[in-house]
Amino acid sequence: MADKHDSKISRRDFIAGSSIAFTTLAATGAALSPLLDARETPGIDEILQKHYRRLTTEDKKTIFARLEAEIDKKYSVKANISDPPPMDGVEFAYVLNIGRCIGCRKCVYACMEENNTSRDPQIQYIRVLKIKQGSIDLDSSSHDYPVSEAADPNYFYMPVQCQQCRNPPCIKVCPVKATWKEKDGVIVIDYNWCIGCRYCEAACPYHARRFNFAKPAIAPEEINPDMGYLSNRVRPMGVMEKCTFCLHRTRVGKYPACHDVCPTGARKFGNLRDPQSEVRKILEKERVYVLKQEVGTLPKFYYVFAK
Repeated sequence: MADKHDSKISRRDFIAGSSIAFTTLAATGAALSPLLDARETPGIDEILQKHYRRLTTEDKKTIFARLEAEIDKKYSVKANISDPPPMDGVEFAYVLNIGRCIGCRKCVYACMEENNTSRDPQIQYIRVLKIKQGSIDLDSSSHDYPVSEAADPNYFYMPVQCQQCRNPPCIKVCPVKATWKEKDGVIVIDYNWCIGCRYCEAACPYHARRFNFAKPAIAPEEINPDMGYLSNRVRPMGVMEKCTFCLHRTRVGKYPACHDVCPTGARKFGNLRDPQSEVRKILEKERVYVLKQEVGTLPKFYYVFAK
């Protein structure tokens, strides 16, 4: 079956421009270099790799084996890269109880550990906003406060991460279709297809996407070897990344890492389509808010102010 992206502009067409004809692999690499100057130099296999949606099962096996070998060579870590598919009848949603969040930021660091984000420079998918009680001014909030300032009764705390929108602007602006929405509602990125243009970062109203400006630094002993191809595998320099609701965990029946580490039970996660799920019951019972409702993104990350 032909991929719908075949009728669109391809990644190499975008990078090279229609006036350039690729006559050799060397020419391909040269044409790529101006727009990939922030990236690690891609290998020939990377350049010629098809879009994720066009990969066969055998293609994936070959690619996963290559990536596992690269991780072993770079970090001396035996990684296991999997590709759990979306489950039928499942649409993931998150509920965050601001009334219980104490701003400890344990979720931030559990996310980093689980998702193999760079430690230097540090990349965090979750920002915990510290906001003065009685105010809803997000622009005056801070997210880099000392841990000693957590649980301050004069403030409330609002964790913000990818909202997994039903109407995601990040997808619309990607010129090479490297990011898309899966049927369980999770927005993913094909790291091998991303060209690092950062259009999606600019389009996101939640500041939820991160760009690797430098080669990610993470100690081998801190690498989580259980990796998902579309989630927490070690990313190269020069690509976009973000929260994926820990799809390598949630698609096999586990909770996201940030959920499990929350000491107050402020985080609830589950299947929006299941009438018996905890998140569904909360949404039916409590007064629910979404962040920046006016922009029309229709997030699946909900906030409540219950005690």
